Amino acid sequence: MQYIADQVPAKKLAPPNGTIERAKLQAWLNFFSSEMHKGAFGPLFYKGISEESKVVFRRRLAARFAHLDGYLADHAYLVGDDFTIADAHSFTVTNWAPRVDVDLSPYPNVMTHRKRIAGRPTVRAAMRAEGPIPASD
Repeated sequence: MQYIADQVPAKKLAPPNGTIERAKLQAWLNFFSSEMHKGAFGPLFYKGISEESKVVFRRRLAARFAHLDGYLADHAYLVGDDFTIADAHSFTVTNWAPRVDVDLSPYPNVMTHRKRIAGRPTVRAAMRAEGPIPASD
């Protein structure tokens, strides 16, 4: 994602290399890929996972969503004042919640962030093309 963002720097989807903002972007991308995707959501998609295991991974998700919700209480976006690829990644990963019976309603700031990202014309176009939003919407 960083490579793609760097191809069109004028879009400001990633802060410039060598800045503290870039390090923050990388921290959020790592959080979503390791803590949310691999370490919590991923196992919930496995067939045959025990109910006891699902409880453990849902608890992990609850802790991570609480962390994210707390951060978003004071920030409209994850890095700086503008949308970045970290926000896109967050939106994608949090979209998995309903598919594994994870309720996001206890996290109002996450829900607000998701709504903000979902309202972006490019996000709506991508979702229409991929199916989550009907083409007639």
